[in-house]
Amino acid sequence: MTDVDARCARAFAPAEALVREGRIPGAVLGLVEAGGAHAIRHAGFAQVEPDRVPMTAGTVFDLASLTKVVFTTTTILGLVDAGRIGLDDPLAAAIPDLRQYDVANAPERRLTLRQCLAHQTHLPAVEPLYTYGRDPRTLRAFVLQREWRAGPPVYSDINFILLGILIERLTGRPLADQPLPEGFTFHPDPARCAATERCTWRGRVMRGEVHDENAFALGGASGHAGLFGDAAALLDFAESLLAGRLLSEAARAELRRRQAPTRSLGWEMAHPGWSGGDLAPSSTIGHTGFTGTGLWIDWEAGRAWALLTNRVHPTRHADSGIFALRRAVGDLVCR
Repeated sequence: MTDVDARCARAFAPAEALVREGRIPGAVLGLVEAGGAHAIRHAGFAQVEPDRVPMTAGTVFDLASLTKVVFTTTTILGLVDAGRIGLDDPLAAAIPDLRQYDVANAPERRLTLRQCLAHQTHLPAVEPLYTYGRDPRTLRAFVLQREWRAGPPVYSDINFILLGILIERLTGRPLADQPLPEGFTFHPDPARCAATERCTWRGRVMRGEVHDENAFALGGASGHAGLFGDAAALLDFAESLLAGRLLSEAARAELRRRQAPTRSLGWEMAHPGWSGGDLAPSSTIGHTGFTGTGLWIDWEAGRAWALLTNRVHPTRHADSGIFALRRAVGDLVCR
């Protein structure tokens, strides 16, 4: 067994324990070390309702909010690298119709890409957009024209829904048709996917369809959710960032720079009590997804790990132990 295989096996032990206890249906852990050596472990089931489907190393997951960093943040930084827009430009530079009935006073028109990426805006954490209808064009218009209630900076899906619209405007194509690295998709094969929740709104177990209700109502792809991928795709993505094959050095420096006490652009940065554990160096970045996913990148060690679970299957209303699990895996990876 290689060093990376041994480290991956040790770090996967807490997830295997939760699977045996029946607290999560299944899990996959992927680990990539400096130089590109990687290992993947898996256990349990990709689906337990209505039928049991075994988990595999190549099971495709609804990545949920990993969409924010793998797709949206990376795409925005690529557009900045290309000179299409600047991080400190206002959203209105690319979305001139944002709050177009109050051009002089609307605070949303003054929000910058940097503020949205770092979750340093007045926008709320979430809004049940799906309860207002299912027409994606109308819902996008609603997001753009809504007078959002003001509040202190919080982690906000609305920030990234707006950034997704900005990407559509700058590229001239819908999010669902954007180019993606190999292994990622907005249009997965359900037969390869881990199931998520038995959704009361949609009346079925979700498998191969986005779990997030707002992303579903927005057409399946949004700046905050909708991306699917497997462990190998996440490891390739992280290794490309670490090796400098993805984005410019200036853009990657922004990912390593704190924009707020716990955040860089898009990503969360290591801090006491965070999801990546206590042993990760302070420059480590990471992000989690509501469905039970997560990706962390340790710049100092040249290492990254992806923990993927279907912890919301068949319901989110259960104590899966996901928060403690993520920290335990992170500590074992970094030890």
